Amino acid sequence: MELYDRIGDGYALGRRTDPRWMAAVLAALGAARTVADIGAGTGSYEPRDRPVFAVEPSSAMIRQRPPSASPAVRAVAEALPIRDQAVDAALAVLTVHHWTDWRAGLAELRRIAPRQVVLAYDTRRHTEFWFVREYVPEIAALELSRPSAEDIAAELGADSVTVLPVPWDFTDGVFPAHWRRPAAYLDPGVRRACSALAQTDPAAVDRGVNRLRDDLASGRWQERHRELVELDEWDAGFRLITATTGTR
Repeated sequence: MELYDRIGDGYALGRRTDPRWMAAVLAALGAARTVADIGAGTGSYEPRDRPVFAVEPSSAMIRQRPPSASPAVRAVAEALPIRDQAVDAALAVLTVHHWTDWRAGLAELRRIAPRQVVLAYDTRRHTEFWFVREYVPEIAALELSRPSAEDIAAELGADSVTVLPVPWDFTDGVFPAHWRRPAAYLDPGVRRACSALAQTDPAAVDRGVNRLRDDLASGRWQERHRELVELDEWDAGFRLITATTGTR
């Protein structure tokens, strides 16, 4: 909560819904008539065709929810103000790794809904991202301290785990979104939309960004990553997890 109260202003500008991921989320929700969006943020991946009960701990994020989005209640995942089995599906998009007690939060998802849909990521895969490996290796320790998609799927007893690749022209500014557009990381606005960068020593980030700037100017980055510019999408480790714990 404190993190996004600090870095959340302007977050909606860099974190825009990508229709390809939105289609995957809607498919995972299926016929769920009502949805609770936990860690809802600005509502990027909330369905607009059914009732949504949004829960978000950060007031900075709630202020940025568009007028068309459902109203949000300020609360944390570990103590949801929702009755047992009150909704058809509980949705959690790129939020579990921020929870203070992620297992307690997942238990709450199971309590409030018979279906859980969680978008998470393989933390090991993020440590292999070229920006981390070559420029800001300090990010790796943070990523490895977070619950990985595999851990979350096991805790939920997942029915399915679907790979969500990141297209080269991805519109949602998640940390590895610009894997084929490295100059984007020179933009402070892009970096502010990435919690991994916001939680890393600013001196380490500045050092890495300066090195990246030099490598782009000299052509060293392009030479090292020639294979990337030929790809249309890349597996950055994002996984869409679905689980069913019962029938309402």
